Amino acid sequence: SIDASAALAMPGVVTFLTAEHVPGQNRRLWFGNVEELFAEEESCVVQPSADGAALTGGLMEDTTARWRSPTPSMLLVRAFFYPLPPPVCYGSIHVNAINSVMSERVDLMNNKQKEKEIEKTVLIFINSTLQVICVGQIIGAIVAENRELAKRASRLVTVAYQDLLPVFFTIQDAIEHQSFFKPRRKLERGNVEEGLEESDHILEGELYMGGQEHFYMETQGVIAVPRGDAGEMELYVATQHAAYTQEVVGLTLGVDSNKITCHVKRLGGGFGGKVMKIASLSAITATAATGRAVRCVLERGDDMLITSGRHPFLGKYKVGYMDDGTILAADITYYSNGGSTLDESSFIMEKALLHMDNAYKIPHLRGCGIVCRTFLPSYTAFRGFGGPQGLTIIESVLHEVAAKCGLPAHQVREVNMYQDERSFTHYRQLFSPTDMLRCWAECLEKSHYKERLLAVQQFNSSSRWRKRGMSIVPLKFGIGFSKGFYNQGAALVNIYKDGSVLVSHGGTEMGQGINTKAIQIASRILKVPMSSIHVKETCTGNVPNAAPSAASFGTDAVGMAVKNACEKLMGRLEPIRKKNPEHTWQQLVVEAYCQKISLSATGFFMGPHTGVDWETGAGTAYYYFTFGACCSEVEIDCLTGDHEVAYELHVLCSVSSLTRTEHAVLQNIRTDIVMDVGRSLNPALDIGQVEGGFVQGLGLYTIEELQFSPDGALRTRGPSDYKIPALSDVPYVLNTHLLTNAQNPHAIYSSKGIGEPPVFFGCTVFFAIKEAIAAARRERGLAEGFSFSSPATAEKIRMACQDSFTAAVSVPSQPLPVVFKTQHLQQKHSPPTSLAPPPCIYTHCPLYQLHCPYRTL
Repeated sequence: SIDASAALAMPGVVTFLTAEHVPGQNRRLWFGNVEELFAEEESCVVQPSADGAALTGGLMEDTTARWRSPTPSMLLVRAFFYPLPPPVCYGSIHVNAINSVMSERVDLMNNKQKEKEIEKTVLIFINSTLQVICVGQIIGAIVAENRELAKRASRLVTVAYQDLLPVFFTIQDAIEHQSFFKPRRKLERGNVEEGLEESDHILEGELYMGGQEHFYMETQGVIAVPRGDAGEMELYVATQHAAYTQEVVGLTLGVDSNKITCHVKRLGGGFGGKVMKIASLSAITATAATGRAVRCVLERGDDMLITSGRHPFLGKYKVGYMDDGTILAADITYYSNGGSTLDESSFIMEKALLHMDNAYKIPHLRGCGIVCRTFLPSYTAFRGFGGPQGLTIIESVLHEVAAKCGLPAHQVREVNMYQDERSFTHYRQLFSPTDMLRCWAECLEKSHYKERLLAVQQFNSSSRWRKRGMSIVPLKFGIGFSKGFYNQGAALVNIYKDGSVLVSHGGTEMGQGINTKAIQIASRILKVPMSSIHVKETCTGNVPNAAPSAASFGTDAVGMAVKNACEKLMGRLEPIRKKNPEHTWQQLVVEAYCQKISLSATGFFMGPHTGVDWETGAGTAYYYFTFGACCSEVEIDCLTGDHEVAYELHVLCSVSSLTRTEHAVLQNIRTDIVMDVGRSLNPALDIGQVEGGFVQGLGLYTIEELQFSPDGALRTRGPSDYKIPALSDVPYVLNTHLLTNAQNPHAIYSSKGIGEPPVFFGCTVFFAIKEAIAAARRERGLAEGFSFSSPATAEKIRMACQDSFTAAVSVPSQPLPVVFKTQHLQQKHSPPTSLAPPPCIYTHCPLYQLHCPYRTL
């Protein structure tokens, strides 16, 4: 139960919102699954406890909530987890409520009345004792006149709660409890059982990949301004999918979508994190905006806690291979941690399965995808959308097969690659691997791979405590939405009498340069300078029903729509141009106006139908493929686990004037990337996407690690706890070239989408680190095969390089007291006071006083 009476008695507190205050629908369907804004009281039975009662303030420490579902029902998805086989399961969560100020001050400019200042603050309560299924679930919102008042009021809200068991947060525990979402997905080519029988050797293993926080510069935010006429509402919102936000707000308020207008000027980063969660926050803010404007902006810690990030994955595989490294059969099961609700997890799992072959033709291939339901905030879309996870696990298979065969990894990869001009993926989509093989060959050449591999071996033979490793991987990445109805785009182009042009489209500018490319396309068709063209904000009132800016498809869809609209306008102006060839552009426009010719046109692009029949496991999943190859060399310190990487990015550029090459290399350690982007619309922007994506992937595979308390509360909620790549991690040398003479007849001016694919290339650093560790273990007479999960943090690297020092360390069998990694949550936890830090064996070693990986324990 929740008691907000004391908070509401404070002067300046407007109201306390819960599910019962939602005028429309608190629950909504998302592809057949139920999502909700607030937890609803009627959907659970609260069991009062004898000893534990209420908490004042938003900070709950050692107390938890208990609830029970009367009957397993899909409608009660947020109050308890989806129905499981009898008996009805319980869920428990160690509540650690967080207060989040959702709004500050709004300067409302209406009817030219300036500086009419309206202040209202929404404070969202997270992790209530009522019907909670995760630390981070929203149960209510305080609305107040200012931020500080809302914070004080939140501390007066009392919540009664009790313990509830069992709970689990990891993929391993979800497997043990058989806690899964539906549907399960499966793809298969050939006959895996026969392939395994024909193979010379069988290899079984697994790879765990941790999650990742979006960490966009601008947190989730929205301003809701009621207009007062028939329930109209204006939303100024940071979203990648304005149409979806419009729809959710309309359902929540109980009004039609035509009365909700969403405006998006630009985003301070998105990476997939501003598609789903911002819609719910916008709906809550709109509910609070009854007659007054409300601004909602999440603080960084609350943003990280509520919105979650990239899905952790666990891949288990059984592989049959020959002596020369040829893989005949592979059976891979993918598990992802979906969190407490489904969100976009099923689509992300589908993309992982669709990318499980990468560049390799494995005759007998089977993949099964299972989304695990746990008591964590639901994981959501992230740049790559499951692609990096699916690709990395198959690359781990190739890496391990090469080690078992005693062959260079690049040789094993080559022998398994698609080679035929007409090749088919494991879901039977036709494609040509020609440009992929070109990227691979050029990456080998430009990186001087074979020569440097010999140099790495020589270095390792003469260095005991520092080792180097080298890795090269190819890439085949699908572009576009596998849900075909999203492959569409729309635009509106207006020409004014002074000759200026205004473009409005359905895409969202978030740093990827979609507006710049839209201006370039309009300039090319209309034959006017780019300076005469302006791109207006994205607005659902101008371009309705727009698809999300995601899947590396934004420029493809928007660009074709802008092209279509401009061609319509040029078609109308062409007769006037022929009659008046001497007219300037402005004179041409004025003449058209005088002849009553419309100078406004809508453009639309209907992309090809894509989709996979999951019953037959066949279909055309993607519009086309972007190819690439990447090679990285790293050096690790075997005693500290630290590693150094200087990167040399080679992206072969079709516009030679924009090719950039720098030759300063740190210890001859570098990364080389060759990327196929077709005929680039703007090489400078595409090079930026390659470099930025690679660095973000570097964080995913080597630096960024989400850590949770034993009770499922996110501990890494800010830059002081969660490390992202910094300036010192950015490549020292970036030589960026795009593949020359590449064509793509499927997209605007033969270009290709480039936003998501480069993230995967961060795995080359991961596998290079693993090679360096293997060299250290080989020198010590240890087995080269060892378990190593992503991200490859310094602690993991150090402990994998086993030696007399690590043998002297007594690794505690109990979990660590403060910071607790989700993949280790497999037992009941003692109070933090019962654990003493392990002894540091480097205490008297001056070399490691500043680098000891155990000092933080």
